[in-house]
Amino acid sequence: MTKNLLLDAAILLALAVLGVIGYKLAPLFGPKTDITLPLSNCKLDQQRCVATLPDGSQLEFSIEPRPIPALQPLHLQASFKGSEVRKVEVDFAGTDMKMGYNRPLLEKQPGGRFTGQASLPVCITGAMEWDATVLVDTGQSLVAVPFRFLSGH
Repeated sequence: MTKNLLLDAAILLALAVLGVIGYKLAPLFGPKTDITLPLSNCKLDQQRCVATLPDGSQLEFSIEPRPIPALQPLHLQASFKGSEVRKVEVDFAGTDMKMGYNRPLLEKQPGGRFTGQASLPVCITGAMEWDATVLVDTGQSLVAVPFRFLSGH
């Protein structure tokens, strides 16, 4: 009986240590940016959204289909006017629930466009609120442009 109790205590301690390590390392998975713009009030699940970057250029970003479903392919598109962009990624994160690392890299297309695909995991509660942070690498800085949307409703 004492051996079982000691084994159970050791397992619980190991799980607690792993939990603390995971909590401490979680910020390392977030995007490292030079500039983070304020959260846009545009709803990606309803429309294409536009944001002005610090250099005065414009980003137009969309996710389709709308409404945004879970567990289905999503088409992502970012277009830029007024600036050269080297790389674009989109970091998806649940606003109230951690859903794992999900950051697709968009492919550069002619005319200042970047396109790609992604999918979102399903939430057991049905509809879920997400943050989609567009990470724009201009070669001089990495700019984070956050948007919010609902999926699975």
